[in-house]
Amino acid sequence: MFIRRAPSKESDEELLRKFRSSNDLEALGSLYLRYAPLVYGVCLKYFRDRETSKDAVMQIHEKLIKLLHKHEVSHFRSWLYTLTRNHCLMQVRSASTHVREDIDSVVMENILFLHPDGESRMEEDLQKLERCIDRLVMEQQQCVRLFFLQEKSYRDICVKTGFEMKLVKSYIQNGKRNLKICMESNG
Repeated sequence: MFIRRAPSKESDEELLRKFRSSNDLEALGSLYLRYAPLVYGVCLKYFRDRETSKDAVMQIHEKLIKLLHKHEVSHFRSWLYTLTRNHCLMQVRSASTHVREDIDSVVMENILFLHPDGESRMEEDLQKLERCIDRLVMEQQQCVRLFFLQEKSYRDICVKTGFEMKLVKSYIQNGKRNLKICMESNG
């Protein structure tokens, strides 16, 4: 992965000064190659994936070109370590904020299970629905009301009720099924 060439005899400070003064990318390349295995190791620690880590090594090198002109760096190795760690943390954080959920289940749980023909029928159905909700187990009642009537997300319901995510999903699914059975049997 890393290009092997004769190491430069110049110090980190000299290579850094050379890059800053004349924008000498070869000087920066020599400097970065000294620490590329360190950068790769840190990335591997966070990503636990070789290909992602290799990509990150390249991204960090590209960042260096811009950042070294903006920041006064006295200890390159420790500064590079911190830059690498922060880069990895930001990547891990941004990947964890993307919640992946099966679209069909979200759509299915938000479908209205009543299709009223008119105003009086709608009022009747709503009253029947309220009676059926009252017959549910307390946990199901709570989760169904929050999800369908107050349009809260699973995460909001977990925070409000203290239930785990799996329990919230289960209460909503079972509550919905019980409501359907109740509505059909009382129709």
